Amino acid sequence: MHYNSSVKNRVKRMQGQLRGILNMMEEGKDCKDVITQLSAACSGLDRTIGLVVSSNLVECIQDAQDEQSKEESINEAVQLLVKSR
Repeated sequence: MHYNSSVKNRVKRMQGQLRGILNMMEEGKDCKDVITQLSAACSGLDRTIGLVVSSNLVECIQDAQDEQSKEESINEAVQLLVKSR
């Protein structure tokens, strides 16, 4: 699968966000602020997972040779989404 720059940038933003959260923890910042940032990071991760799975599904369906291959691709995408929960 090809990961476009948009997906990679999302991951880089989350990486920076996680470093920021760690700094907050090391500085002893308020629990509410840390939890708010952790929640935002989780939401970003969830959205990125959905984007990757949906992009992968589109590619797999376009590449599928027959209906059975398409159905298998859809089932695999659903399983990936379930697994991410």
